[in-house]
Amino acid sequence: MAAARAETIRLIEALGGRWQAIVDASALAADDDEHDPEGATVAFERAQVGSTLVAAQAELAELDTAAARIADGTYWTCTACGGPIAQDRLEARPMARTCIACARTADR
Repeated sequence: MAAARAETIRLIEALGGRWQAIVDASALAADDDEHDPEGATVAFERAQVGSTLVAAQAELAELDTAAARIADGTYWTCTACGGPIAQDRLEARPMARTCIACARTADR
């Protein structure tokens, strides 16, 4: 989990730098995205990087929650049914809060 957290932090830092570069570049361009031939591309890129950054921040929060669950001893317990979460599931998805059965029920 520490490796996943470190990788997520690196991703957030890289995306933050990319976001700032887009903002800085767009500050030098025309404010009229509609008529600027590059405007749509810049707006799309800004939206794409922004949404990826938000997702990475959410993943970091999930990893921090999982670490807190490890610390308080509830990591291996399903938050829905109170049963155990299989080791295979936690290896595949370290942020999982529910067992497979509860996750399937939630997906329906």
